[in-house]
Amino acid sequence: MISVCRLEDLPAGESVRLDTTPPVAVFNADGELFAIDDTCSHQDASLSEGWLEGCLVECPLHAAVFDLRTGRPTGPPARRPVRTHQVYVEDGMIHVRLTAAEEGSAA
Repeated sequence: MISVCRLEDLPAGESVRLDTTPPVAVFNADGELFAIDDTCSHQDASLSEGWLEGCLVECPLHAAVFDLRTGRPTGPPARRPVRTHQVYVEDGMIHVRLTAAEEGSAA
């Protein structure tokens, strides 16, 4: 499990990037926490730098949109999902448990 930050340090509508391999982005979507691989599956761009609307994040490079709940793109230009990861809050601290690469995107 990877410690991210205190829950109070990630306000609604914000994200944080973890320098893991590969990088992971943690989002606070209106009080619900999600973690996905930070690199857009269409082209190398940081999803944590994208625009968050509800449970969707738009890539800042070519406007691919991903559902934070599933990692799946909602349409072109991205065709492949990004991996999702489990997020836990314990004693006010956000933690992420990375999904194994061979597991693909969690649904």
